[in-house]
Amino acid sequence: MSYTQDMIHDIVLEQRRYFRTGETLDVRWRIEQLKKLKSAVIANQSILQEALAEDLGRSPVEAYLCDIGPVIVEVNEILKGLRKWARPEHHFSGLMCFPSTRTTVYKMPYGVSLIISPFNFPVLLTLGVLAASLCGGNTAVIKTSSKSAASTKALKKMIAETFPGKYVTVIDGGHDVADMCLAERFDKIFYTGSPAVAKHVLEMASHNLTSVALELGGETGNWAVVRKDADLRDAARKIAFFKLCNAGQICININQIAVSDEVAEEFLGHLKAEFVRQIGEKAEENPEYPKLITSSVYDKCERLCTQYKDRIVFGGTGDRSRNRFSPTIIYPVGSDEDIVRHELFCPLLPVVPFKDSEVDSIMDLIADREHPLALYVFTSDMKWAKKVMTTMQYGGGCINEVCIHMMVKGVPFNGTGHSGMGAYHGEWGFREFTHPTSVLKGKTHMNLPLREHPYGGKAGQRKMKLLKLFEK
Repeated sequence: MSYTQDMIHDIVLEQRRYFRTGETLDVRWRIEQLKKLKSAVIANQSILQEALAEDLGRSPVEAYLCDIGPVIVEVNEILKGLRKWARPEHHFSGLMCFPSTRTTVYKMPYGVSLIISPFNFPVLLTLGVLAASLCGGNTAVIKTSSKSAASTKALKKMIAETFPGKYVTVIDGGHDVADMCLAERFDKIFYTGSPAVAKHVLEMASHNLTSVALELGGETGNWAVVRKDADLRDAARKIAFFKLCNAGQICININQIAVSDEVAEEFLGHLKAEFVRQIGEKAEENPEYPKLITSSVYDKCERLCTQYKDRIVFGGTGDRSRNRFSPTIIYPVGSDEDIVRHELFCPLLPVVPFKDSEVDSIMDLIADREHPLALYVFTSDMKWAKKVMTTMQYGGGCINEVCIHMMVKGVPFNGTGHSGMGAYHGEWGFREFTHPTSVLKGKTHMNLPLREHPYGGKAGQRKMKLLKLFEK
């Protein structure tokens, strides 16, 4: 379908009218809608798996592990906790407000939300965010990625069969359609993608002062730091798994590794062995290995491999006909080289050696660059690891592990600075898509003239004494 600005305006207007009916405010009703979403995902599992295979070359297991299963987990967590999260909070108003003693905080939905989802996890990063929006009591317009066309088609059909358009609707199309959406007045915008586009989203949202949440990969990419006291074989195994997942096209994936020079060769030996063990000598020939989303990403991999051909120690090959490029280790790379100064979002893995005694300099370098979405450290020195994780600025991370911090129930997934703003998953998603509204219940008797004029003379002195007393 070809959209026009008028068509999108009518979609938003219809949803706004529906929101104003108040039907989405009922928590029991929201729970029923979330159950419908979960049932739809389960019923369409095979269709979604086929779409993910077409778009990204995902095997059925990887499609379920990374996209479909986590949506079901997310909805289950929301169903379990929503009644508690949505319950109004009651507070004592304080002596300053006497005789009014009761104030209630209601968790109110924003209204009509816009969800702009990416290509790399087109199911999870669409439906996971949708679940957060719906649990908050909002309606939703979803703008899916034009790059993952098969997934968009499957999602559009599934959502249309599950919800009326006045409640949830999927809009497809390119950047021009996204701009048409951003030109409308929404009450909440949730964007997942690149920092460059996020700046445009924020600029457009500012015209209507719309609340925005951003989940971004980070301008300069996510680091893994491997110290000489780390379990090198274990670190290599986990890093290889993660880099193979979705062919590196993951916002929290490792963009570059900093490894202690003292153990660099040994670590690289383990890393190469793990790539071979998990995917084979030539990953691009393995049907389980995901493909790159577009030929332009393949071209980028090929261009960088040509530029760094003398330092490729593993991989560097691809199959253009299948749009697959092998995991590629580039070593050694200087910490100031261009390849480690921007997000790669592909299977290339630059490795930066450093002297273990100078690890603080590497951490300072990471801190001086834009905040990453994820940070991973591998070490047996838990005192140092804790210090790093409690003093650096980043979205989330792991010690001696990769990626699975985002699978933990009850904790937020978020970024900071160039890696995003806001947070979601579970209760944090409910908070992101609601705003707290405080309401004080006043009294019509026993009202004291404390706040009223006169403020001068003896009356003012008495009022000042009472005000200072109430401050305690």
